[in-house]
Amino acid sequence: MSNFIHFILLSSLLLSLSSAQQSLHPRALLLPVSKDPKTQQFLTKISQRTPLVPTTLVVSLGGRQLWADCYNNFSSSSIRRPKCGAAQCSLADSDGCRNNICGADPENPVTRTITYDDVVSDIVTIISTDGSRPGPVFTIRDFVSLCAPSSLLEELASNAVGSAGLGRTRVSLSSQLAARSSFKRQFAMCLPSSTTANGVIIFGDVSYKFLPNIDATKFLKFTPILTHPSPDKSAEYFIGVKKIKINGKAVPINYSLLTIQNGGTQLTTGNPNTVMRTSIYNAVTAAFINEATAMNITRVASVAPFGACFDEKTVAGSRLGAKVPVIDLVLQNENVVWTITGSNSMVQAGTNVLCLGFVDGGKDPRIPIIIGTHQLEDNVLQFDLATSRLGFSNTLLARQTTCSNFNFTSTA
Repeated sequence: MSNFIHFILLSSLLLSLSSAQQSLHPRALLLPVSKDPKTQQFLTKISQRTPLVPTTLVVSLGGRQLWADCYNNFSSSSIRRPKCGAAQCSLADSDGCRNNICGADPENPVTRTITYDDVVSDIVTIISTDGSRPGPVFTIRDFVSLCAPSSLLEELASNAVGSAGLGRTRVSLSSQLAARSSFKRQFAMCLPSSTTANGVIIFGDVSYKFLPNIDATKFLKFTPILTHPSPDKSAEYFIGVKKIKINGKAVPINYSLLTIQNGGTQLTTGNPNTVMRTSIYNAVTAAFINEATAMNITRVASVAPFGACFDEKTVAGSRLGAKVPVIDLVLQNENVVWTITGSNSMVQAGTNVLCLGFVDGGKDPRIPIIIGTHQLEDNVLQFDLATSRLGFSNTLLARQTTCSNFNFTSTA
């Protein structure tokens, strides 16, 4: 009997501690991230509304806010539509008013289509974390987002009903979670290369732990996040690439094209592959082909949209993916280098065909280099909005782990 009473008392204590922890501000929050096999888009789930409904959203790194389809199979007793002039309207950068309800402009992160719809607020729940595993669920009331018509879902993954914007705005998911949870305006994104296991986004200032006991925070390098001079790009994330090297050799490029005044280098979740201005693309692919040839890798016919393709049978394997020429993006100095190895540079484009995952973006695009998701997978990227600084790990494969090795199976 005494063991039974002890068990009851212990259970009550644990329950009360769990409830108390839920009511306090969490150290950090997390979202699982999955890769859609058909579209290659990255998806997350957030529970919203009353009663709570798990909502699948496309992750939009530079998106200005969270938006969701409010017209198809939608119901919530807790949703509110702020009147024009309310504080929520200012937070959402409202640019209009209809029927005395303020509105703003949700954007499809793939097609870049923009529409106009209501600013709304509702309940959101999200899992807390200590950086190594999930913790109790945290509830946020009056979370500000946008409605959108079903037509704005065009070309998004079939199960997505909106977009989770992580951009540099006050109303983005990352900024609101920080403000409402009283932690630093910082988040880390780790996109999975696998379509069967989740990666993770962690909001807050904690260490990022991956199995088997790898603390990715310890090997981050840092570079400034730059602000694009164009107002419509101000929410996006840009870095300064000073030089591109392949197998340690500098590629001959007009590097003045890469200054932020001329467009800079953008990080995006809107493209699966890196897009380069024609002159940069031509120089990089020519240098890559030359180095690959010197490694006895045989070139084969191009497979659209890629230009530099190779016979996989002539490519050796390694812990870091295909053993191909190494691409280095030299950032503010020679000691801060983003290294792209075979796991992030090569794309399977057919049977026994590997292609360099860079595509030609035209002769005079607004942005000379846009780094796509294939190049970001299995890298920890820490976005510190408070100091405008990006931390990056380079491939986790070099540390014998991946973004899919976050421990979702046990709770803190």
